[in-house]
Amino acid sequence: MTQQTPTAAMPAHTTVGEVLAGQVIAVTGADQGYGRTVSAALARAGASVVLIGNNSETLAAAASQLEHAGGTAVPIKADVGVPLDWLSAQTRILDIYGSLHGIVHLADKRAHAEFTMLSENEWMDLFNCNVKSSVAIAQIIRRRLPGTWLTIIGPHTDERGLHVHPQRGAVQGLVENAHRENLRLNLLLPSRASSSDDTLDRPLSNAVMALAAPGMASLRGNVIEVPLPPLPKLRVQEDYPL
Repeated sequence: MTQQTPTAAMPAHTTVGEVLAGQVIAVTGADQGYGRTVSAALARAGASVVLIGNNSETLAAAASQLEHAGGTAVPIKADVGVPLDWLSAQTRILDIYGSLHGIVHLADKRAHAEFTMLSENEWMDLFNCNVKSSVAIAQIIRRRLPGTWLTIIGPHTDERGLHVHPQRGAVQGLVENAHRENLRLNLLLPSRASSSDDTLDRPLSNAVMALAAPGMASLRGNVIEVPLPPLPKLRVQEDYPL
């Protein structure tokens, strides 16, 4: 059942920087889009953030930015669409920190073509990035870290095309039935793609933070639509003849 964005209850004496203190949280796709925004929010809340992605340079730059802002961040290059890559990244996190409390997984890759024009290669790329990776991460944490929570950011609700539904449905089914394996999984569905503006994308970060809060450990199996403010329209300057 789709729900509204949850709000985490915080004690009056708790500051923002203390909310996730002591937690180690990995974020996939952390060097761009929602991954970068969510990573920054988690770091501000006191978590040690592991930035995971495919580009070493952009990951290092993102980690450096968080460190300069007073956070704690470590970049790890890995293709989470490949289970062995994720397993290797997870092992390295445990080597560095000794624990991994939670994972925020970006499973929101969008198609560049309409359904009728979608090639087999692009469909398989979408499937690997959004569905296969989600199942693989859940399977590996169940085997090795059953107490680790997983929050998936899934395909945006404004995306059109028949190909979106089997992806979203597969991830939703995974989340809603994860309790059968005693896993703490939740799914967030943002209303649009990332704006790369922390202010405009803050509702999604707030939802991630709410689910990550220690007091929300009982929340699992939720599919939550996250409404976001629309992107500002760009003004096109008209050229007038002299």
